[in-house]
Amino acid sequence: MYRTLFLAPAILLCISTVAQADADSLTDNLGPRAVALGDSMRAGAIGTQSTVLNPAGLALNRQLVFEGSFGYRDTDKANIGSVAACDSTTPVAGCFYYHYLSAEPGLGDMDVKRRFHEAGMTAARALSQQIILGTNTRFFDYNSNLEGEEDQRGYSIDLGLIFAPSPSVRVAGVGYNLVGTDSPQYPRGVGTGLVLRPGGGALGLSLDALWNLDRADGEDTGRYGGGVEYMLAPTPMAAYPLRVGGVYDDLTNGGYASFGVGYSTPKMGIDLGGRKQLSGDGDELVIQAGLRIVGPTPR
Repeated sequence: MYRTLFLAPAILLCISTVAQADADSLTDNLGPRAVALGDSMRAGAIGTQSTVLNPAGLALNRQLVFEGSFGYRDTDKANIGSVAACDSTTPVAGCFYYHYLSAEPGLGDMDVKRRFHEAGMTAARALSQQIILGTNTRFFDYNSNLEGEEDQRGYSIDLGLIFAPSPSVRVAGVGYNLVGTDSPQYPRGVGTGLVLRPGGGALGLSLDALWNLDRADGEDTGRYGGGVEYMLAPTPMAAYPLRVGGVYDDLTNGGYASFGVGYSTPKMGIDLGGRKQLSGDGDELVIQAGLRIVGPTPR
C-alpha cells in the first residue's frame, strides 16, 4: 500500500530509498497486472487485486480462483509475496489472503532489515447492476531494526465502491485504512479509478489516482497512473494480454514506465509485470510474476 496508502490496500513502488523499504499498504503488493498497467485497475480489481486496490472489485465476476504472486524490487532487495483464495460465485463474494514483504535497504553501513506480514479478508456485494460495495479487513505485523522505528501490530479497514453506468464503463472510489490501528506503514488514503473497455472488446484503458492523507501539510502526496491492455488473438480457449502504462509520483517528482504480458485460459492464467523509474529521486525497478488457477463455477 502507498507509503502512504492501491493497488495492499495491496504494493511495491515506494518513493525514496528509505520509503521503498517500508511495508506501505498502498503500493507494496499490487501484483503483476496492476503494476503493468501503471498501478491502476481500481475500477476493475477482480480476484486478488481486490485485496489491495478495491474490495468492491471482487464482485465484478463469478469465479472461484486461487492466486499467488512473487515480486522483487532492486533498490532495497525487497521480496514481495502474495497468496489468496477468492470466491465470487456467492451472493456475498469473499476472499482470504496473505501478503509478505522483506527488505534490506542497506543504508550506508547499517544492516537494516524490515519485514511485514499481513493477512485479511475481503468481502463485496452488488447492490444493483450498477453499484457494488466492498470492504477489506487486514491484520498486520511489521518489524524493523532501524533505530527510531518501532515494530507495529494492528488492523485496518478499507471501503470501496464501483459504479458501472454501462458494461463498457466503470468508475471506482476507495478509502484505505479508514478505521483501525494508527501506523505509518498503513496510512489513511483515498483512490479513484476509471476503466473503459469499448464494446467489451480486446482493448481496455485504465486510469487511477491515489492520495496519502497522513502526510504533512504542504507535502505533495498524489500518485497518478494508467495503462492500456490489448488482448492479442483472443479465442474462447486462450488469450495473450499485452500491457503498457506509466506512473507519476508527486513526492519523488518521478516518472515510471510499466509493462507486462500474460497468458490466460478459462482454467488458469500467468502474468508478468514490471515498472522502471525513468526520472525523479530514485532508480527503482520492480518485477512481478503471478499464477492463478480457476476452479469450477456453479451453474
